Amino acid sequence: MPYQNKTVRVKLRDHSEAASLFGPQDVFLKQIEQNSTAKIVSRGGEILLVGSEEELQVLEQLFVALLGLIRQGITLTERDVSYAYGLAQAGKIDELQELFQEEVGVTLKGQVVRVKSLGQRHYITAIKKSDIVFGVGPAGTGKTFLAVVLAVMALKAQQVNKIVLTRPAVEAGENLGFLPGDLQEKVDPYLRPLYDSLYMMLGMEQVGRMMERGLIEVAPLAYMRGRTLEDAFVILDEAQNTTPEQMKMFLTRLGFGSKMVITGDVTQVDLPRGKRSGLKEAEKILNNVSEIRFVHLGQDDVVRHTLVQKIIDAYEQIDNEASS
Repeated sequence: MPYQNKTVRVKLRDHSEAASLFGPQDVFLKQIEQNSTAKIVSRGGEILLVGSEEELQVLEQLFVALLGLIRQGITLTERDVSYAYGLAQAGKIDELQELFQEEVGVTLKGQVVRVKSLGQRHYITAIKKSDIVFGVGPAGTGKTFLAVVLAVMALKAQQVNKIVLTRPAVEAGENLGFLPGDLQEKVDPYLRPLYDSLYMMLGMEQVGRMMERGLIEVAPLAYMRGRTLEDAFVILDEAQNTTPEQMKMFLTRLGFGSKMVITGDVTQVDLPRGKRSGLKEAEKILNNVSEIRFVHLGQDDVVRHTLVQKIIDAYEQIDNEASS
């Protein structure tokens, strides 16, 4: 019996819904069409889908779910559409609505910060429930930004008394003395990503005032030695560039009422040749400590430009070929 295409119609409330669903210059539609052989046409007050039964089931679920978000006033991005398509193909599209209902915080400009993937939701839940959480994954997965958002929200809710942000300045070597400027000017370039996240949440002026009052501290990892950090939300960024000794030093700074989030990407270690990564060692040593959570984010959790995900895929493929 010859193969026959089927037809499915998805109803629209008005023409503006089609514009929001297909994106500017139909960029979302083109994105979907690249991954599907079905024919997709907007006609009058409906979307007409023509293709195999299996494909139409995925596309219908996808469009209905995306329309649900649009009707909540959510502006879609290329990344949102791509991730939703993946969920539909995996039969998990129902979880998309739950993701967008979860608000992590609000930026200075009033933009709601939401989790964008199941991996991010797992990460957020782990941070809320555990005192020490490791967020491990590639660039663009929101590890550091989400941790900073939660830190700011915890400070605003008076759940902690201060925020401490730190990272190893390995690019400058152990000795910062040869660099021009005072100490703050020497270390600031290596802490810039942490400042950027703070500025997005609080604004430059407020961050400056809170640093003067000691409510926010941004410092290189070496400054943590010998301290006990109590009632603080502490974030260690770029943890793959710590040595095992530095990691142990940092983790043992934990005081009462504090929470620690350690983020890093084990594929981007900048330590000198022969030096072991403290992040890699920590997972081997602490994996059986039930109170410590390790959350692994992957390429599906990348929330930057869609090309970032493709770049990560390409490099992972080369790494896998080299190790096989």
